[in-house]
Amino acid sequence: MKTKINYFAIINFYIIAIGLRYLTNKTNLLENVNSDFIKVILQAAGPAIGAVVAFSIFKIKPKLSLKGNYKNGITPFLLYWIFPITLILAVEYFTKGTFSFTAISAILIYGLLEEIGWRGFLQQELKSLPKIVNVLIVAVLWFIWHLNFELTSGNIIFFGILVLASWGIGKVADSTQSLLAVSAFHSLNNFFPEMNSTKIIILVVLIATWVITLIIRKRRMKAINN
Repeated sequence: MKTKINYFAIINFYIIAIGLRYLTNKTNLLENVNSDFIKVILQAAGPAIGAVVAFSIFKIKPKLSLKGNYKNGITPFLLYWIFPITLILAVEYFTKGTFSFTAISAILIYGLLEEIGWRGFLQQELKSLPKIVNVLIVAVLWFIWHLNFELTSGNIIFFGILVLASWGIGKVADSTQSLLAVSAFHSLNNFFPEMNSTKIIILVVLIATWVITLIIRKRRMKAINN
């Protein structure tokens, strides 16, 4: 088990992550970028770039990958990306007659780029800390990264959501070691910024399917190991 935390790597990661976040969200850097898809991707790139730089400079081996501990990469890709894309787009088409494939894909990629940093690097680097401390540090740094410091009830609720997400997505990361899986869970909130009965049903179906799959998979792996 990892016992030594590389604080220099964490500082390096976070300076890059929050620096790029500031440039893409609080300046006119992306003013001339016409593609909303590219803008969304660039706004989430900071944690991923910071993690890659930290991995490279400090010779840290990533613990998470796209495939994770699945036997192949097709399974998590179908379960965590193709399934939500298909479900959400199908419901959208039959209820509204629209087809927002680019937007849904951008949300998943956005979540993936963030998760390369938060779960793929930071959570793993803080692994030796007590679980609650790990979760709180990740949640605080994740909250600050959003650069929204207004003392409002909405922000307090948002911080609470990030604490729960840091715990929950962290559990998914430990179980699957798959960036595809954690990015899908991460993207749930971004899929549905405003809720209605249809979206609630989709959300419940996605979460129930993923959680049940994880439980069954965990039991099978436990049975094999025994």
